[in-house]
Amino acid sequence: MATPRIRRLLLAAVTALALTGAVAAPAAADPDPDALYNSAQRHFAAGDDAAGRADLRALLGAAPDDTEAIALQAVWSHYAGDRIGVDDAFRRLAGLDPARANGTRRVLDAIGAAVGTLPNPLPALIGPQTGIVVLGYGLLPDGTLRPELVDRLNAAWVQAIAAPFSRLVVTGGNPQNGVAEADAMAGWLIGRGIPAGRIIVENRAGSTVQNALFSTDLLRNAGLTSAVVVTSPNHIRRAVADFIVAGTAVVGAMVSLEQLVSNLPPPSRAGQRGIYLDATRTFRLAASR
Repeated sequence: MATPRIRRLLLAAVTALALTGAVAAPAAADPDPDALYNSAQRHFAAGDDAAGRADLRALLGAAPDDTEAIALQAVWSHYAGDRIGVDDAFRRLAGLDPARANGTRRVLDAIGAAVGTLPNPLPALIGPQTGIVVLGYGLLPDGTLRPELVDRLNAAWVQAIAAPFSRLVVTGGNPQNGVAEADAMAGWLIGRGIPAGRIIVENRAGSTVQNALFSTDLLRNAGLTSAVVVTSPNHIRRAVADFIVAGTAVVGAMVSLEQLVSNLPPPSRAGQRGIYLDATRTFRLAASR
């Protein structure tokens, strides 16, 4: 058995050989693209965009044809104002997946349109091919409407009276006391004279992303080609972006008078993060994989 002194000498010799390269160090493991993708998405959700983009660069170094990661690179480079990064991402996407490239451009166009949207308390002039989509808001524990949702419904009622031939979509799940947001909203509108036959109920959505995706399907099924989106002033830009990405042509952004003045200026760059995050989710870029 080697003595402690001999073991120390052997360890010193091995260390010296490793430092001179005579003994190879263990090979580094190849990067895991899925782990890097998930890490990037966690960073974006947490607001650390620099770290998220660094993860994407490492991912694309290991998997340069990962079109989902390239699309994310385009979106978050756009957020960061990195024109070179945006152009590089679209160049690669165009060669690998033209459909995803076009969809990603639609995401950025939707974000631009949403940021430029002005919350409007006045009803839009629309015809019967345009739907009125009212977004839900969390109910009280007993299943009754919170004041903010009543504000949205009042705005929708005004729009419905101004456009008597347009149908309404009420969208929202999240049931309380056995009542979903959309069902409570429909009851409120019916109670104020809107015929039940004008109302399409979407009572599964649990987020703005799902509001947009599920309502877009219902609008198409009803033969409607565009929509006025009705929600709160501080929510309207994110909602508009999600509906455009989902495939709905938004022709109006109807809101209540509550909080209107404070939400008229365009949001700051930091204030736009939620719009970017929601738009990527509506585009079905996976949050994790």
